[in-house]
Amino acid sequence: MKKLSEYAREHNVTYRTAWNHFKKGLISGAYQLPSKTVVIPDNSKIEKERTEYIITYARVSSSENKNNLKKQSKRLIDFCNANGWRTSENIKEVASGINDNRKKLLKILQDGIATKIVVEHKDRLTRFGFNYIKELCNKFNCEIVIINNVEDEKEDIIQDFVSIITSFCAKIYGKRRSKRKTEQIIKELKTDE
Repeated sequence: MKKLSEYAREHNVTYRTAWNHFKKGLISGAYQLPSKTVVIPDNSKIEKERTEYIITYARVSSSENKNNLKKQSKRLIDFCNANGWRTSENIKEVASGINDNRKKLLKILQDGIATKIVVEHKDRLTRFGFNYIKELCNKFNCEIVIINNVEDEKEDIIQDFVSIITSFCAKIYGKRRSKRKTEQIIKELKTDE
């Protein structure tokens, strides 16, 4: 028998993640004593294979788009339902796609209990570094499901370029003026073609 803290160290996860695994029933044989101490038999492991843990992740860049955030989340839930998947969590976050310190996304990745993360577009998960997130998810046997995948690589590259311009314009000119400035730059780029 061992305590939850020992179990967390042995499995290279934080205590909070181990606690979440225990609360969700993912550690076989674990139980809580009357003293509130969680004890785990020595041969326990995380049983991800046992049940699906599907998380939908919807994101918008600003609070002005909260209505779009609700609609995006509903589309994700509808997609899961149409596939016969029961969602465990439906996460909504307001933050920039290039912000690498999004609390809700980080929590999903740190917990490591998701078997599927469902997003509408790749850029809803992240603007850059998608493959890093994908590799991290592969480590805990989590599949990233993208509903609307860009099939044209050129279109994907253009969208990345627009994202970079939008991001840096927002930093330089402030959020209010960034949309106008971005539109101006894109217009100039199109006339140069």
